[in-house]
Amino acid sequence: MHQSSLIEKYNVAAPRYTSYPTVPFWENNLFTATDWKVRVAQRYQASKKQGISLYIHLPYCESLCTYCGCNTRITKNHTVENPYIDAVLQEWAMYKSILAEEEVCISEIHLGGGTPTFFAAENLHRLISGLLAGNIVVEGASFSFEAHPANTTKEHLEVLYALGFRRLSLGIQDFDAKVQHIINRKQSVADVQRVMQQARAVGFESINFDLIYGLPLQTLRSVEYTIALAMEMEPDRISFYSYAHVPWLKPGQRSFTEHDLPEGQDKLNLYTLGKEMIQAAGYKDIGMDHFAREEDALFKAAQAGKLHRNFMGYADRYTPLMIGLGVSSISDSWTAFAQNVKSVEEYYACIDAGKLPVFKGHLLDAEDAVVRQYILDMMCRGEVAFKKGLAVNTYILERLQPLLADGLVVVNSESVKITETGKSFLRNVCLAFDARLHRVKEREHLFSQAI
Repeated sequence: MHQSSLIEKYNVAAPRYTSYPTVPFWENNLFTATDWKVRVAQRYQASKKQGISLYIHLPYCESLCTYCGCNTRITKNHTVENPYIDAVLQEWAMYKSILAEEEVCISEIHLGGGTPTFFAAENLHRLISGLLAGNIVVEGASFSFEAHPANTTKEHLEVLYALGFRRLSLGIQDFDAKVQHIINRKQSVADVQRVMQQARAVGFESINFDLIYGLPLQTLRSVEYTIALAMEMEPDRISFYSYAHVPWLKPGQRSFTEHDLPEGQDKLNLYTLGKEMIQAAGYKDIGMDHFAREEDALFKAAQAGKLHRNFMGYADRYTPLMIGLGVSSISDSWTAFAQNVKSVEEYYACIDAGKLPVFKGHLLDAEDAVVRQYILDMMCRGEVAFKKGLAVNTYILERLQPLLADGLVVVNSESVKITETGKSFLRNVCLAFDARLHRVKEREHLFSQAI
């Protein structure tokens, strides 16, 4: 089938599969905070030598980027910083009590948002020092943070480096002035160059650029301009991912209309151009939307078959327990998920009452565990070996037949492998494994388009 026909056929709503089951299919009615605490304690005791991963959601931004699908709080009032840090440290104390360990082994820390660099450098120092106090950082630990080029200072970089951070991700999205204007994302080329130079001088080992295709007013020319500038700055990793248009969930996206968006073949052309330029510059295709230099840990993990995917995207390691702290953060014990309340006010109320601020979650059943591993293997390794004798395999194989006919996968009774053509339709391939989604007839307005 011709590429354009494949695009027309497979441009359907599909998850990004940073988890399975995906959040809309969590069975929240079967979940309790007590269950969650038990799963957390069990997972830590079974794997504490590997250490835990900490994700801290810092929701504050000074202005709203209208493309953004993250949970944010817009304010220019920086007095919010210290009360929020106090609350996060109190939540961490609750988790340490659940883990029943005076010294917790920590393998990963990631600061996301929002805009982590909204917070003053000294306040980030207080936050990280509080999280690490009395605990053990495992050998080879990975600490990273997301940064807005326009407000990231040399002090931010020096303070976080001194605390063990070696990776940062710069949210760039697009360098074109018209595109930046319509999405209200303002940073100059000079801002990014300055942060890159300062970060390299301080000693950061891995710098990622977040770039988006499919934004309003983007053209082949503007994407070429953006990618060319990015290549000149030589980041270690690039996330070049599809804009998720979900205005029914994020009203800020209604500041532009569908008529402003490249769609179908036009959108795929933007991705194809960008991907070709990125690979021509020496970056290797890691998986869905991610590229890395050969010397970067992400590429090495992919080559070694150790690539992992979680709520933060692709990672170079598997950490069995991930604890999310702060507003809307999601935690993962591998056998269960839990999400925190989504408003700052609700979060503070829970913390003040001494309650873990989780408000929904999911306990994985036996089928969930199998399908989760299948999808993870497809997303990270492009190949799945079926576990023998499982009923779910029959249904998956049936759903894979159209993809086999279209040349997206190679299938036999024991395994499925994605083809080179199929890599452009990875989310669609994973849909075939999604048992919970296929049990629901109505699925509109749950996910963004796959292409």
